[in-house]
Amino acid sequence: MNQEKIRNVGIIAHVDHGKTTLVDTLLRQSGMFRDNEVTGDLIMDSNELERERGITIFSKNAAIRYNGYKINIVDTPGHADFGGEVERILKMVNGVLLLVDAVEGPMPQTRFVLKKSLDLGLKPILVVNKIDRNGADPERVVNQVFDLFVSLNATDEQLDFSIIYTSAKNGISRLEPNDPDGDMRPVLDLIIDKVAEDEGDVEGSFQMLVSSIDYSDYLGRMAIGKISRGTIHLKDSYTLIKRSGDMEQFKISKLLAFEGLQKVEATSAVMGDIICIAGMKDVDIGETIAESANPEALPLIEIDEPTLSINFMANTSPFAGKEGKFVTSRQLRERLFREVKSNVSLRVSTTEAQDTFKVSGRGELHLTILIETMRREGFEFSISRPEVVMKEEDGKKLEPEEFITLDLEEAFMGTVMETMGKRKATLKNMAPMGEGSLRLEFVVPTRGLFGFTSEFLTLTKGTGIINRNFHNFIPYCGEIASRINGVLISMDTGKTTGFSLFNLQERGSLLVGPGTQVYLGQIVGENNKDNDLVVNVCKEKKLTNMRASGSDVNVILTPPKNMSLEQILGFLNEDELAEITPTSIRLRKRLLDENDRKRNSRSSKASVA
Repeated sequence: MNQEKIRNVGIIAHVDHGKTTLVDTLLRQSGMFRDNEVTGDLIMDSNELERERGITIFSKNAAIRYNGYKINIVDTPGHADFGGEVERILKMVNGVLLLVDAVEGPMPQTRFVLKKSLDLGLKPILVVNKIDRNGADPERVVNQVFDLFVSLNATDEQLDFSIIYTSAKNGISRLEPNDPDGDMRPVLDLIIDKVAEDEGDVEGSFQMLVSSIDYSDYLGRMAIGKISRGTIHLKDSYTLIKRSGDMEQFKISKLLAFEGLQKVEATSAVMGDIICIAGMKDVDIGETIAESANPEALPLIEIDEPTLSINFMANTSPFAGKEGKFVTSRQLRERLFREVKSNVSLRVSTTEAQDTFKVSGRGELHLTILIETMRREGFEFSISRPEVVMKEEDGKKLEPEEFITLDLEEAFMGTVMETMGKRKATLKNMAPMGEGSLRLEFVVPTRGLFGFTSEFLTLTKGTGIINRNFHNFIPYCGEIASRINGVLISMDTGKTTGFSLFNLQERGSLLVGPGTQVYLGQIVGENNKDNDLVVNVCKEKKLTNMRASGSDVNVILTPPKNMSLEQILGFLNEDELAEITPTSIRLRKRLLDENDRKRNSRSSKASVA
């Protein structure tokens, strides 16, 4: 393939604006699948968690052959927490398709991904998607996007962006909003016409930056990246230049190129193409593969710093080791440090306690995806309450601040504004969205958003939509109110009974149902008051001389409250932990015995005094 016929394009957008659906449609309409091939929907979202949550977490590559050109498409995550994926993938492309919903318009993550692409000098093509939705207003959206470009200091060339209107789900596109519906070929034509070919030295010595990692049971770790100079040949030897500067010579065992969603074997590849190389003992993202005769390293990929950290520790509860396959601190350490090699925006460090590791990431979702993945792999561990990552600058203590957008009905505005005020948020903008809806935009310290999502959904009766992403670091703004309510704590180890739970219902919201095994110090509910309460959830109705113990047991119980991992992170207090196993998530006090907790509380007060 001649490098002049190769186009590398990334697809960027806010979460759920249709990136993956667009790639699916382009692959189908370009003839990359056989007529009898079963493809399904969201074929790029191959990970189990991605399909469950309906979001893209990991960037993926696909290639389309169209009119003699090879178009390498990279689907990127749409959530701010996976910004590290977006940042490194944009290094591989020469242009981007910026997808914006025809109803919602630019959202917080649209701003984030667009700024990254503009800073790299990429010229976006605007795709106004979902034009078939009720309330779609493409012209308003285009004006909002233009204003966004201006606010991000786009160059005159970048401001002169091309526009196309699509409904990726229905496989239609229009060059003008009122044109008749056509197929998706105009999108591919725009990519060929507007995305620049790779500029570099085709005749120079080979050079490639590793932008992504894949793994095969047969080939081991494989490096994915764009050839930035020269040509690669299967039988030649090459040098891997590590982050530390060390060099390791190796021979390629497999050279793979992308065709559709598949990787196919190749004997050579030219500058500008995106390829996959196997044969190195070990390889990490950001390292350089170069010709052995002239081993030059490319600049390392710079990634924004993490904003949130959680302590991962070996599980020490009375039920430890009963449900997990990997339970020791050594296994936990190996798994976390292995994750850092492919998850570039994650940081793992050791602490004073040998069985505790501090894991820092870009946000709650970034960390909960790691926790959920490890759960499914069979790991058992405990996690602490999240803490924001502080910075020191010119002797000042700085903390992360987030930009948050709330879409809600006007009737709920007062209570939401009051709640945001308590969390030290500052209102930046308020705009009507039609039909009695409002959009409120705030900047708020990251600490102030712990547990906010569930509270916001309660305040808006489940109708509100929340979007957030990192804004910048601001001076530390003092104490912020945390969870108001106390918890109900089990005083015994055993099995819960309907009789005891029925009598405790009026005390608060229960987190366990009847017949559940609990242990001393486990959190079994949320108290209605602000204090912690030790309760007996294993109490049985005793036999009397008047009736059998099973009489009058037709009690009506409210179903236990099920919290997602994100809600649990916001719920935890400093003296509490979440026990994570493949089959259960339990909340517990850090000190299980009530007397130990009282002694610790007294000593803490004495030290403060």
